[in-house]
Order: sequence, then structure tokens, then C-alpha cells
Amino acid sequence: MTTAQSNAASLSWYEASARQRVEALLDRGSFCEFIGPEQREASPHLSIFDLPEQFDDGIVIGRGRLEGSSVLIAAQEGRFMGGAFGEVHGAKLTGLLRAARMLKEDVLVLFDTGGVRLQEANAGELAIAEIMRAVIEARRAGIKVVGLIGGRAGCYGGGSLIAGTCSRLIISEQGRISVSGPEVIETNKGVEEFDSRDRALVWRTMGGKHRYLIGGADTFVDDEALAFRQAAINTLEMNGRYDLPLLTAEQQRLERRLTRFSPAADAIDVWQTLGIEAPTEIPGLPTKEFMRRAADKRENADDAR
Repeated sequence: MTTAQSNAASLSWYEASARQRVEALLDRGSFCEFIGPEQREASPHLSIFDLPEQFDDGIVIGRGRLEGSSVLIAAQEGRFMGGAFGEVHGAKLTGLLRAARMLKEDVLVLFDTGGVRLQEANAGELAIAEIMRAVIEARRAGIKVVGLIGGRAGCYGGGSLIAGTCSRLIISEQGRISVSGPEVIETNKGVEEFDSRDRALVWRTMGGKHRYLIGGADTFVDDEALAFRQAAINTLEMNGRYDLPLLTAEQQRLERRLTRFSPAADAIDVWQTLGIEAPTEIPGLPTKEFMRRAADKRENADDAR
């Protein structure tokens, strides 16, 4: 193992910044940033609210090599406004996805977002729609769009909708996916419905293990940059098929999932229905043992492919 690989192996994806993740994921020295620090494409709206700007508006985009193959990449910075989507932030990702069609190159999206930026709500919502359309158009053109989820902010709101349109998703235990975040659910439905301060509840409901078990993510990895890198390499070698029979099969799978798990009051009930051995132990299991128990039990999205 090289020094660079050793550093990547020890780097926590959850703790890393967007640029650290990009550097660890791609071949060393291969990344070329689009719209970098010298161009400073900051949001034109935040100063109205006396909020600080960031030169890249919380998302890094560019091109690099992964195991020698050229790829396009976008990485959200969850430490800037929770990685939220605004006008510039969304336009950068939309542009990258459109470029992928022209360049015929696959795309990696490193999600770390709480959803739409409230200060740019309309622009942010429009950005989500434009990005989803760009993902679909890229996939129809034969481009793979792979999402990687394991950052501090999770993948919430409009970010989760975009993730749902990706070709495949790679997730760690620290990753979370949900349309509504814990605080949003509690605010609208009350603490009796969902206690946002209950971290165990949040992670077993929205976290990587649960999403993997119900087929909401395709690959489960440790919280290590090298693990995400290897998973990305493997994923880009898979079939990128995208057609009406695939969508029909996926819709049928989701309908079956809804019927099967509707009676469940908690994620543990879902795991028990799946036939997982000792389901209450799932949150504390190391990856190797978790994957052993998940084998042949999880709802597999590949069944629709």
C-alpha cells in the first residue's frame, strides 16, 4: 500500500471536508477543479441576510481519474450551510451533469446536504428539479451517475430526491438518507412521532445500515475514504442500463416493499420481517458481521435491474 493509499484508508469520510474526500477518492494528483478559487462563484443572495459567503458556494466540481479512467465529480461541503442547495450551488451540479453527456464520462456525486437553502428557497427548489432532470438525461445517454453518502449533514430533502435518481448509491453507517430530516418530522408531527434528539432512533431509521437493508442503497462500506474509493471503482464497472422495463420493475419492487413493511412501527420491526438474525443487535455490529447477517436477507435493488 502506498503512502497516499494509507492516508486514504485512515481518513474518516464522515470527518473529512469535501476537498479531502475528492483528493482521497481520485487517483493522486489527477483532480482538476472547474470554477475554482480564482473564479469565486459565490451566492449573490446571502449578503442580503448578513450571512457569510463561500467562494465555491459549498460545492466542489471538476474532473479527475479513478483507477486510470476519467470521471466527473461533485462534492458538497456539509460544513458550509449544511451543504444546502442554492442558485449557484445547484447550477454548478446541473452544469457538470450536462457536461457529462457531451464528454461521455461517468459522474460521482459526493452528497453531504440538509436539502434546500431556506434563504434561496425558490432558486433552490428549481435547482433540485433541474439537477434531477439532468441526472435522468445523463442516464438515458448511457452515463452512470453514482452517489456516495456518508457525510456529517447526511442526504436530506431535495438531496435525497436527487440521490434517488442516481444509477447506484454507496453508503456508510454514518450516512443518512431521508426526504424529511429529524427536526422537520418532529416539528410537524410532534416529539411523540419522532424525537430528533434520539440519535439511536435517527440512525436506525435513516442511517446507512437500514437504507442498505431495505434496498435504498446498493453498497455498504466502512467510514473510510479507501473503502468508498474501491466501492466507486467496482460500481462504475456495473451495468448502467436505464429503460422503461427497469423503471417498471423498480416501481413494482417499491410497491412490494411498502406492502411488506407497512405494519412496522420501527426499523427493528423491518429487520425482523426481513428475517435478520438478532435484529436488535444490528446497530452495534461491525461491518463484516453486519454484511454476513444481511446476506440473502436484504431487499435487493438489483432484483429490479
